[in-house]
Amino acid sequence: MHASGQIVRIAVAAWRRRRWFIAGACAAGVALVTGLLWPMDTNRYLNAGASPQMLDRDGKLLYAFLNDEQQWRFPRALDEISPYIVQATVAVEDQRYWEHPGVDAFAIARAILQNVFRARIHSGASTITMQVVKLADDSDRTVFGKLAQAWQSLRLERNADKDAILDAYLNSAPYGLNLVGCEAAARRYFGKPASELTLSEAATLAALPKSPVGLMPLKHPDAAKARRGYVLDRMAAEGFISDDDCVRAKGDALTAAWNEFPQLAPHLAMRIASSAKPIMSTQTTLVYALQERMENEVTEYLKQFDNDVSNAAAIVVDAETAQILARVGSADFFGTPGGGQVDACRAPRSPGSALKPFTYALGIERNVLYSTEMLLDDSLDYGLYNPENYDGKYRGLVSASYALRRSLNVPAVNVLDRLGYDDLHRFLQNAGITTLVKPADYYGLGLTLGNCEIRLDELAAAYCTIANLGEYRPLQDVAGASPTPVRVISEGACLSVYGMLDQELPNEFQRDIVRARGYVPRICWKTGTSTGNHDAWAFVFNRHYVVGVWLGNNDATPSKYLVGARAALPLAAQLFRSLPRKAMSDWPEAGNAMRTVKLCADTGLPAAPWCPHASTDILPAAQFLNRKCDVHYPSPSGDGAVQRWPASAKGWDLANVNATIATVRGDATRKEGFRILAPTNNAEFVLTREANSDRIRLRSSADGSTTVHWYLDGEHIGVSGPGTPLFLDLGDGEHQLACMTASGATDTVTFSVAAPYAPQTFRTAHAQ
Repeated sequence: MHASGQIVRIAVAAWRRRRWFIAGACAAGVALVTGLLWPMDTNRYLNAGASPQMLDRDGKLLYAFLNDEQQWRFPRALDEISPYIVQATVAVEDQRYWEHPGVDAFAIARAILQNVFRARIHSGASTITMQVVKLADDSDRTVFGKLAQAWQSLRLERNADKDAILDAYLNSAPYGLNLVGCEAAARRYFGKPASELTLSEAATLAALPKSPVGLMPLKHPDAAKARRGYVLDRMAAEGFISDDDCVRAKGDALTAAWNEFPQLAPHLAMRIASSAKPIMSTQTTLVYALQERMENEVTEYLKQFDNDVSNAAAIVVDAETAQILARVGSADFFGTPGGGQVDACRAPRSPGSALKPFTYALGIERNVLYSTEMLLDDSLDYGLYNPENYDGKYRGLVSASYALRRSLNVPAVNVLDRLGYDDLHRFLQNAGITTLVKPADYYGLGLTLGNCEIRLDELAAAYCTIANLGEYRPLQDVAGASPTPVRVISEGACLSVYGMLDQELPNEFQRDIVRARGYVPRICWKTGTSTGNHDAWAFVFNRHYVVGVWLGNNDATPSKYLVGARAALPLAAQLFRSLPRKAMSDWPEAGNAMRTVKLCADTGLPAAPWCPHASTDILPAAQFLNRKCDVHYPSPSGDGAVQRWPASAKGWDLANVNATIATVRGDATRKEGFRILAPTNNAEFVLTREANSDRIRLRSSADGSTTVHWYLDGEHIGVSGPGTPLFLDLGDGEHQLACMTASGATDTVTFSVAAPYAPQTFRTAHAQ
């Protein structure tokens, strides 16, 4: 009885132990299954940290930086990698990759048998999935480490597809030096992206992860070539390539060499890298081929100036989207001492006459100018400001279009005087110019001649506004949603400027474009030269593109070569010719924005009924025709018309307007509205003590129509009349100037004249 009870107790105890074992085994099984099925954060395995890189609009590498681990690593999607390297990697690293669940039992059994029979470690059983886990977790090579790898590999395969895991391996495997991933290796060793690798090149790279140091082709070419042959044999054995392909690839020379990574658009790359929220991969709006070509052309172009002109910047913009297609911030970012790193696209410089088109466009919009009218190009006095043309010459009566194309200063100042510099100042700010930080009074009338500082990229954006018919967008250099356009000027005013600047490039440049592109593009262009020849500018544009160029020296040293038309325009034309031709017309359609108007053929103003010569032209449909021809009047006899040109036109050749100075009898003024035009009330003058420099012309609203008597400080000083201007030699002190017509109309102003002092507190600008 005692013995049987002992047996029962033993059996019960054994059952309990077996029950706990079964329960434990079940629990372990449930835990394993749950672990395998439980969602896994795959990010650290599949998305390893990349080197910061800047890409063009199509994803091509423009510039790259080392990552935090001081490695070059450029992750690429599997479809961006050559199939050869995918096949070579599978063939040599994990032949059963597509069949096993992350751990290959057959490979484990094979490795155990080989290692036992050879009494040493002959082969391993790590799969590609296990290597991805190892590279991410940096697990050790102990039994427990291998078990942990195997477990995580099984989980990873349950939570990610095979393509993603293989892609992760190709982007994180070591390829020698500090190169991680096949993309970095392909660019360093073969100077090309991984998508362009040949069969032999792919086999060379696929061999490296086994021994990145011992098989590195730059140091051990023989070992690398031998291992490449083994990889090709494995590819043939697995059926990835034919035996003939294998033999041919083995015969290829080992072409691995040291290749630098692309370093295009370095100024933009540095700005992106130093931004408040840098990201690993930034896609820009740039075009790789255009950027590379433009950098080379700018550097080559400057060689003709030797050391007289040391720097240049250029920008190419898609006019319709305001996206930057290429930009060069300096001629030599890495080699120019003390200045190459300065981004001249964003550095404020004096623009010279490059601002004139905006003065004319705004004058047209504000109804103070017709694009067809005649302007007088003659010396002007504006108190302390005496604008002159760049060449020191005057041309008399010229059309507004001629004045803008020839970049005449005096007519431009005349237009701004009518308009008011406050309006131009405000418009330029609305068109994206951020450097006009001082009040409009600081710049005055010289603003249209560029007595300010403006950035090349912002001025290019302003030209895009004209090219895009009045809609402003800030320039975009990083891919993303385009800013909403804002209308800052009318379509008609912009179309007028198109017509005024519609001109062929100088012959030597035009022939180059014809040869390069096979057709003559219809374009507009404008140049600028800063006072003292410190800066040369040029802008070439049409409906599709805006090209802006600046040339100068980093230390602002002047040069006789720094003239916009001679230095900057040839480069701008050269860059423009390299742009792809678009299907649409180069020129915008006028549509309903313009209308045909009958004009006086002599003055370019809307014709009065008695104008003897009429023509037609197009003007903005929204422009008021309130200013009619004021030169032609009906003759006293009623037959024909007489012409009354301003006295200031006397002496100029008026054959181009079929006119002569007319003598007008009687007083044509009215007491109301009669006033002195120059000098203005409360004007301030500073003597220069230079010959003929301290003389001003006295002007009134009755010039050209009647006799005017002038009085200075109560004393009669002379008479002005039709064809007879009167000049005044300035003297120190406060003065009162009065004038009176024969009919008794009078006006009085006061002005002051100071002795010379230095430095002068007013700003002047003489630009081309």
